Amino acid sequence: MNKKKIILALATSMSVLALAACSNDQKNTDIATMKGATITALDFYDNARTQQSSQQIVFDMILSKVFNKAYGDKITDKDVEAELKNLFGDDLDTVLQQNNLTKKEANAIIRDRLAYQAGLKAHVELTDADLKAAWEAFHPEVEAQVIMVASQEDADSLLEKAKADDANFGELAKENSLHASKDEDGTVKFDSLSTEIPAAVQQAAFALKDGEVSDVITVQSGYSNAFYIVKMVKNQDKGNDMSKYQEQVEEIATNTILSDQNFVNKVIGLELKAANVKIKDDAFASLLTTYIEAADQGASSETEETKDSSEAKNTTETTEDTAATQETTTDDSSSK
Repeated sequence: MNKKKIILALATSMSVLALAACSNDQKNTDIATMKGATITALDFYDNARTQQSSQQIVFDMILSKVFNKAYGDKITDKDVEAELKNLFGDDLDTVLQQNNLTKKEANAIIRDRLAYQAGLKAHVELTDADLKAAWEAFHPEVEAQVIMVASQEDADSLLEKAKADDANFGELAKENSLHASKDEDGTVKFDSLSTEIPAAVQQAAFALKDGEVSDVITVQSGYSNAFYIVKMVKNQDKGNDMSKYQEQVEEIATNTILSDQNFVNKVIGLELKAANVKIKDDAFASLLTTYIEAADQGASSETEETKDSSEAKNTTETTEDTAATQETTTDDSSSK
């Protein structure tokens, strides 16, 4: 999801929750009257509580309270400010104004988001297999030049020019590219953790030698496509020593686990159970079922793995004991 859409979606939830709080403060007040009928705040609630959007709002409220209670103390004001800066840069005031949000409300939304992320990461336990897979996927920082255009026709024309013997890739980028790097002759630096360059473009770039130009790379962007051409300026081999890039490799491994929806569901379920969340309204009876079942299934799997490991260990020990007994018997027979 686009980062700006995240805060806007949460802002919508906050608006509905504010309305609910307001209705609660005013008790069962009339919302509208007409000939022969009245719509009250309780009428509104009874209708809204069965709507899918309301189900999501209640779920978000539960998640917010559970994760803030467990992990909110790990989030500092500096963390919140840094995330707001990362999401919106210098556009924050404009975004808040457009969506009728105060800075305090935005801080609360971001704190919820960061507490949730902290809770997920707290459950990540990296294995050697995780690190090995991440190491294979990792590529250190490279310097390249990119051209991005909006049509296949423009891309094909520029590719022909870019591969000419006398080509000036920087000038082509400056004159034709739609990428933000065009003012820098298309120059960009990125590694396999970067998000500014699409993954497909990264993979094509990593395969290039210094001075080589890629073919046209098509990247789906929303409802349209973007077309990239890359020239490698300075590639580098990562070598065989993973310890030099330990932090980056661990981040890749962690992000891979966090992108697994089964893992996310399991963690949410574990946190809901730890907080002893109980649903009291039948309209929301199945709201947490997916997550509780994921946690229970995960616990069962771990129990089976522990059991299998224990049985394997016992089998090994029994085999070793049998072998030792046979060896002793053989020795005794030989001495006789």
